[in-house]
Amino acid sequence: MSKIGLVAIGRNEGERLRRCLQSAVEKVDRIVYVDSGSTDGSLEFARSLGIDVLELDPSKPFASPRSRNEGFFHLLKLEPDLDYVQFVDGDCELIDGWIEKAEQTLNERPDVAVVCGRRLELFPERSIYNKLCDIEWNTPVGEAKACGGDSLMRPSVFQSVGGFNPTLIGGGEPELCVRLRREGWKILRIDADMTRHDAAIMSFRQWWNRNRRVGHAYAEGSWLHGLSPDRHWVRESWSIWFWGLMMPLLVLGTVIPTHGWSWLLLLGYPLSIGRTIIRSQSEQGLTVKEAILFSTFCSIAKFPLVLGQLQFHFNRLRGRKTKLVEYKAVELMESAIDTPQV
Repeated sequence: MSKIGLVAIGRNEGERLRRCLQSAVEKVDRIVYVDSGSTDGSLEFARSLGIDVLELDPSKPFASPRSRNEGFFHLLKLEPDLDYVQFVDGDCELIDGWIEKAEQTLNERPDVAVVCGRRLELFPERSIYNKLCDIEWNTPVGEAKACGGDSLMRPSVFQSVGGFNPTLIGGGEPELCVRLRREGWKILRIDADMTRHDAAIMSFRQWWNRNRRVGHAYAEGSWLHGLSPDRHWVRESWSIWFWGLMMPLLVLGTVIPTHGWSWLLLLGYPLSIGRTIIRSQSEQGLTVKEAILFSTFCSIAKFPLVLGQLQFHFNRLRGRKTKLVEYKAVELMESAIDTPQV
């Protein structure tokens, strides 16, 4: 049996964190919970389960890459002889059997640094935005370019590339994977259910803010590694700029000289949606209804995504760091603290 530790990160996750930590207890040898200034009782609840808690210094910007990085090195101080480390977000719960399957994969594949599986949305029926997340998690099995926030890693390899980049506010896992692949390591997604995720996105505004944060991550990732051989997130960023900003400016800027004919350029959006519908059905096996929903919102998302890109470059030119973009409501945990369920 391998010795496995776990790093969970969170900020005001409430009930979601309760499910997360309780799903991990007794599945691994040591757990460290990293908290980013929660005010909902998260710290007290984690301690009630006997879990090691690390409170981040609030004088530095909160961000998931920083949280995972500090949690990893704190865990390694407590357990320096770990074979593997599982990372998990505080809004996810581990699925029974995942740790064993991931451990077996790393034992059998010495060329693999990171193994991940299928993340499932816990309540996809509660909102179309949760459903969109469930579709988003459905990525192909096999060798991958990147993992998400939930994955099992080799500590020695993680350390050899310097861990996560703590200066990022998002996109830390794909950026780490760029450096791992550059060193010859592989990222593997196996055919196994890994975690249940609770997006808790119930409004268009939450969905918009989430995509603004994603746009920022794309911009920062392409800025750091866009000139690398794999052109990290360059194509995605160009698509965001074209559909989110350049096309609308082109249409509006040529309305008068073209006597209104430039409005026809807007037909590019439904054509783009149509291509995405066909691709998502063939690559992800979506139903027609799911494909239409996913493709339509992919097109709408270009607008908050480009705002995130603009935010990154505006702050970069001013020499300022972007603060964490939050989109979830605070969910208090007092009742869970009173009666912890182990």
